Amino acid sequence: QVQLVESGGGLVQAGGSLRLSCAASGSIFSIMGWYRQAPGKQRELVAIITSGGSTNYADSVKGRFTISRDNSKNTVYLQMNSLKPEDTAVYYCNGKNLFGGAYWGQGTQVTVSS
Repeated sequence: QVQLVESGGGLVQAGGSLRLSCAASGSIFSIMGWYRQAPGKQRELVAIITSGGSTNYADSVKGRFTISRDNSKNTVYLQMNSLKPEDTAVYYCNGKNLFGGAYWGQGTQVTVSS
């Protein structure tokens, strides 16, 4: 059974930091990433990372967020600094494996107060 379990969300003031974690099990993912969905908006890409460490970020988070992964633990992280109220959303972990399967975590709420 494939599972992605996020943790680390919460409430933080603008300018603060949070670190999200996503522990994966049941599959090896060539690409792992974070997406977010704010109320009334579509889910959007935040950042992705390949098993080799290549990364890609949404323009809105470049320079503030850092994605990383520990392949030995099958875990991906998102370090979020200089948070803004517009970063408020449910953050979802995503994993894509070599067989074309794509899986989602249950989501974790991030709320940034002004």
